[in-house]
Amino acid sequence: KRNGMIGNIYSMGLALQALEVTRKFYAPRKWDCAQAFSVVFAHDYQQPMAIAQVLPALVGRSYLDVAGLDCAATKDTSPSRQLPLSPTLGTHSVPRAPILVHYSITNTLQGKHFHYSTSVTVPSGSTLLRVLEVAAEENPQTFSFQTEQTSWGPMVVSIHGLAASTDDRTYWQFLSAGDALDEGVGTYRPQAGEHIQAVFSTY
Repeated sequence: KRNGMIGNIYSMGLALQALEVTRKFYAPRKWDCAQAFSVVFAHDYQQPMAIAQVLPALVGRSYLDVAGLDCAATKDTSPSRQLPLSPTLGTHSVPRAPILVHYSITNTLQGKHFHYSTSVTVPSGSTLLRVLEVAAEENPQTFSFQTEQTSWGPMVVSIHGLAASTDDRTYWQFLSAGDALDEGVGTYRPQAGEHIQAVFSTY
């Protein structure tokens, strides 16, 4: 239904591992592994946790295979013993064209409801986190926010003074064109003219 995406880009690694390991239990019903793997190959993974979970599936393994590894037999094939990394050539930075990104925050769930919108200019290729930072720099009273660092990168835990709560099962959900983003604010890169919505939500 989602062109091969299973859950979101973060859950793909574990989902592919699980589906490959339990393949025989799906017979005669099959899942389109080629379509799912095409999503993985097309994505530019940057978060170490996501990379760690998707790599086993890419080499036809799963975390379950760790129990059967013979470390003594593979100690001489460590990546550190392979060819050295190539030096980076021509590190001149190329200026990136500015783009306009529309950003709104909405709360109709708790306390005093609010909805604010703004448009900010950032260099093309900027992450969504940068969009939030520029919005907060230009109008801190309205668009201030806080993040917490996780193994999946920065997670927005508060916007406009309204904090997410595990007790209330609330969180800040980010959407584009009404659809939840498949990446976090630290890696998602909005396009020119895109409208990003942060909506205080419950789960």
